[in-house]
Amino acid sequence: MFCAAFSQFHGNLRSTLISLLALLPALALADEKSTANTTTGLLPLEELRTFTRVYDHVRSGYVDDISDAQLLEYAIKGMIAELDPHSAYLDKEAFADLQANTSGEFGGVGLEVSLDDGYVKVVTPIDDSPSAKAGILAGDIVVRIDDKPVKGMDLNKAVNLMRGPKNSPIKITVMRDGVDQPIDFDLLRDIIKVQSVRTRLLEQDYFYIRIAQFQLDTGKEMGKKIQDQLKKNQDTKGIILDLRNNPGGVLQASVEVVDAFLDGGQVVYTQGRLDNSNISYNAEAGDITGGLPLVVLINDGSASASEIVAGALQDHKRAIIMGTRSFGKGSVQSVIPISNDRAVKLTTALYYTPNGRSIQAQGIEPDVEVERVQVAAIAQNSGVTEADLARHLGNGKGGKESTSKERANRRITSAELLQEDNQLHEALNLLKGLNIFLQSSPLAKSTETQPEIAPDIVLQPSLDEPVQDQ
Repeated sequence: MFCAAFSQFHGNLRSTLISLLALLPALALADEKSTANTTTGLLPLEELRTFTRVYDHVRSGYVDDISDAQLLEYAIKGMIAELDPHSAYLDKEAFADLQANTSGEFGGVGLEVSLDDGYVKVVTPIDDSPSAKAGILAGDIVVRIDDKPVKGMDLNKAVNLMRGPKNSPIKITVMRDGVDQPIDFDLLRDIIKVQSVRTRLLEQDYFYIRIAQFQLDTGKEMGKKIQDQLKKNQDTKGIILDLRNNPGGVLQASVEVVDAFLDGGQVVYTQGRLDNSNISYNAEAGDITGGLPLVVLINDGSASASEIVAGALQDHKRAIIMGTRSFGKGSVQSVIPISNDRAVKLTTALYYTPNGRSIQAQGIEPDVEVERVQVAAIAQNSGVTEADLARHLGNGKGGKESTSKERANRRITSAELLQEDNQLHEALNLLKGLNIFLQSSPLAKSTETQPEIAPDIVLQPSLDEPVQDQ
């Protein structure tokens, strides 16, 4: 029957598809072991007949000639696209783009986007990319790309329109909440090299870590930077981990980042219909920071792996989460190759924090909510002291007198931090307050008089070991 139906494919498409579809239950029985947990019954024949009728009408009557292969690809894309915003059929080009994103280098404008009710929504602009420098914000809705409307456009197609050679011009038009008119951004494409981990010191004793995206080596790289900092400065008083506008990335990398700050315990677990979707990820013993105070910054551009990190550290009461509620992308996508150059990205599970909270559509609520605001210049409001007056007297004690330039630099550093990033400024103040509290608490005083019971800070080497890809 199969051979006869196959020979009539071009002559009678409908009967061919029905014959092929009739074989599917038999094929499913042949693979019963692998599908026993997901197959709940036979395929609905009436719906399959409807599909073949529609297919036959489109193939024979559509105004333009269209191949069977193209129609079937459209059908596959439509089937996957209707599931949720994150599932997708990846053709050759889209599959290659996904692999480029994971490795951390690709060409374009540097926007992480998702599909939201037919609209292309900005999850976050990537650090130092053309879109970030131009001022495109998380939550903006892309309405036109080079004056082409994108409403209802396939997400992969919209992403491909934004890709292009370095220095080639592109116009992105967005709608922004609270702004009545569309906003045009004229950009030049660039090679987007995502530097996953960046660090710097804040006021000497406070260590700032920025993770822009979770890549394969993010956990190992961050762990090494922390260990190097603690070796150089054993008086480090606290750490700020900045996950704002981090769209996520490799799950295992987020687990390794949490592992660096925990002394064991569960990091995250996933639940789905497949047996291999039900997994628990756990931290190994050894907090490489020795329990240093930790503040984690998040916002509505923090998604997926970023939310795993924030949720785990919050549930373990290891960090104070500050900022605004995160994006709420708590689903797991498995990339399933179906040929050498094509794949299906399918949502197969949901993430849950150690306390059993689902991140999906809820996000992580910060412990301390701090909105991002533009702070007016404060230099004009700076108070004037005696030391600022011309020909002021010295202090008469013989101590070294600070120069006006040195004093100005100290004030500018604090003022610039406040003006540039009020959330980071508040995180730093919180760490300072925590240190004052810890130093003045009875527990701190008792450990000072009993050094024999004070725990040693041991720098665990685990994150220097090769990371096994999962």
